[in-house]
Amino acid sequence: MSDTANDDIRNMMQEMGHQARAASRELARAESGAKNAALTAMAELIEQRADQLMTENRKDLEAGERNGLDAAMLDRLAFTPERLGVMAEGLRQIAALPDPVGAISDLNYRPSGIQVGRMRVPLGVIGIIFESRPNVTVDAAGLCLKSGNAAILRGGSEAIHSNQALAGCIRDGLAAAGLPANAVQVVATTDRAAVGALLRLKDHVDVIVPRGGKSLIARVSEESLIPVIKHLDGICHVYIDDHAQLDKATRVTVNAKTQRYGTCNTLETLLVAEGIAPRALKALKPLFDEKGVELRGCPRTRDFLPDIAQASDADWDTEYLAPVLSIRVVAGLDEAIEHINTHGSQHTDSIITEDYTRARRFLREVDSSSVMVNTSTRFADGFEYGLGAEIGISTDKLHARGPVGLEGLTTLKFIVLGDGHVRG
Repeated sequence: MSDTANDDIRNMMQEMGHQARAASRELARAESGAKNAALTAMAELIEQRADQLMTENRKDLEAGERNGLDAAMLDRLAFTPERLGVMAEGLRQIAALPDPVGAISDLNYRPSGIQVGRMRVPLGVIGIIFESRPNVTVDAAGLCLKSGNAAILRGGSEAIHSNQALAGCIRDGLAAAGLPANAVQVVATTDRAAVGALLRLKDHVDVIVPRGGKSLIARVSEESLIPVIKHLDGICHVYIDDHAQLDKATRVTVNAKTQRYGTCNTLETLLVAEGIAPRALKALKPLFDEKGVELRGCPRTRDFLPDIAQASDADWDTEYLAPVLSIRVVAGLDEAIEHINTHGSQHTDSIITEDYTRARRFLREVDSSSVMVNTSTRFADGFEYGLGAEIGISTDKLHARGPVGLEGLTTLKFIVLGDGHVRG
């Protein structure tokens, strides 16, 4: 690309950043009613323009077929009337959620007579970089708007027509509610240089959220001059303690692995205490065989299941996103926790046990964004946690951790209330 073309993209992104910052100031003082009206208008426009949206989406599907996109990618890209209906309903659900902006907490009198508390406020401007699924355009726009943030959205080149058509619904929905059209901007170019330019808008953008494959998230993490909310891998564990109830352990483990294979909260490594391993592995093997799951085990696992493959060192650090499961027999809780904290991705890990003390230790000592007792890792999801929709899942420790919903797109500031108080 020529220097002139690069300059044009940088200038375009700078202007988008400037417009987003101005819009964020208007959104920060917008009433809940206006934000909800915009969300409802967007939902109605998606339904009214379904034929137009499908037409634009077909352009992306045809281009994807010409460019050799695989069937799974094309499926994620495709609009159907049902999927458009889900997008619209998602916006209505966000509108129905409580508005976090302006909520005051921890307000207490101090000995001086002043009151000190904290108020929840928007982050400001959020840049979201994502791939494939154009429904992210709608989810991200809705969540950012409800939480009072302006957004710059950069979708994948394979969904450019779909995203621009959705952008029209979003822009017109904002206008219908009297909110600034630049509150949500969708980058119109497919040039990859736009991503690099967005990652450098530190004067205009407060947070970057990447949603996509590992290579995208790694690139964003390495290049961004702006704080990033992210997770790279979902290497999730279930540990079956020797104080587990076997029926419960098998039910939870099979669900954690097989309810869906391609999600970041799917079980990838099963840890089994040696005291229960003979019974647990014997019970689990036919259930996984029935589901077509390939098992790979450590030498101690293969003592009980000699016909499964040998697990390599790399298996403990692999997010399969497929019907493959690695299994390790461990001495007990200490070894399980050590394995998870060494090989896990700080996403979601669960213990199956009837021992309260061990459950408490697991909750306290496993360093992950979601830690569970006697339940499937598949529950690590914003909707299941009661957050409504989510912008993604963060395995970072600052500022948000776990599923990032409306509250995760805000921050807190101290507020102080007085009546002419002065410090002596």
